[in-house]
Amino acid sequence: MLALTRRIFATGLLAAGLFAASSAVAAELTAFRIGYQKTGLPVIAQQQKIIEKALEPKGISVSWVEFTAGPPLVEALNVGSIDVGWTGDAPPIFGQAAGSAIVYVAALPSQGTGEAIFVKPDSPIRSVADLKGRKIGVAKGTSSHNLVVAALEKAGIGFNEVTPVYLGPADAAAAFASDKVDAWAVWDPFFAIAETRYRPRILTTSAETLKVNTYFLGNRDFAAKHPETISTTIAALKEAAAWADGNRDKVAEALHEVTGVPLDAQTLAAGRASFGIGPVTPEIVASQQQTADRFFKLGLIPKAITISDAVWTAPTN
Repeated sequence: MLALTRRIFATGLLAAGLFAASSAVAAELTAFRIGYQKTGLPVIAQQQKIIEKALEPKGISVSWVEFTAGPPLVEALNVGSIDVGWTGDAPPIFGQAAGSAIVYVAALPSQGTGEAIFVKPDSPIRSVADLKGRKIGVAKGTSSHNLVVAALEKAGIGFNEVTPVYLGPADAAAAFASDKVDAWAVWDPFFAIAETRYRPRILTTSAETLKVNTYFLGNRDFAAKHPETISTTIAALKEAAAWADGNRDKVAEALHEVTGVPLDAQTLAAGRASFGIGPVTPEIVASQQQTADRFFKLGLIPKAITISDAVWTAPTN
């Protein structure tokens, strides 16, 4: 009986120690790092300081890290240099296929009309089908990469029948300006900037081609250790979305203030943006799985993946 009592006592001490260690890990968080791009809901939240206000009472400071595209943001999540971040549909697929330590924590509505494949107004290319044999500037592993793949498939053109020129937005803009690519596929605000500068012929948009979402992602270990911070951030983003929908006339100025992108371009981007955030539903997972399967079939990712393996589950208590 004495041995049993000691064993129970020791077990209790171990459990108490583990609980204390767990509480200490949660209490350690004093800085929260968010990756963002030049448009969308996270920028509105940054301008309004909504996340800062939600986390300040918990003693957590917020820092923002800007990225020009989703793939480097996903890599930053993987190595733990940021804690959460927002990207389009393709970057987490490429990341998961490469073994990145990321999870989907929430879904945002598609910015479908704010992403397009386009050419200069004097180009002889008039449809997606005309892209056969042409050079297309696109950032590898991005939502625009997915748009190109899906648009060509819809037009009956094989991906191997075009020449993708993999460039980040800034380099692609230069290549488009100097006619080193025949077409450019990109998202807002870069699409909006090109519209104000060139008045391009738009061949298709994501809205016309496929139904996709954008995603709020987390570092896998961070999300496991700090679920309350994730949940608080999602609630703050919902508040930012409500502000944006109720203040459409101020959204472009807010985006311009944070990003420095010209106001006329951000006005275009804001006018067609959808603001909101919600759970990663089974329907969204199924759609994302179709995209992942398409990439694997084309050899764009090295292995088949299961999207649901990377979906974060919010705590219920």
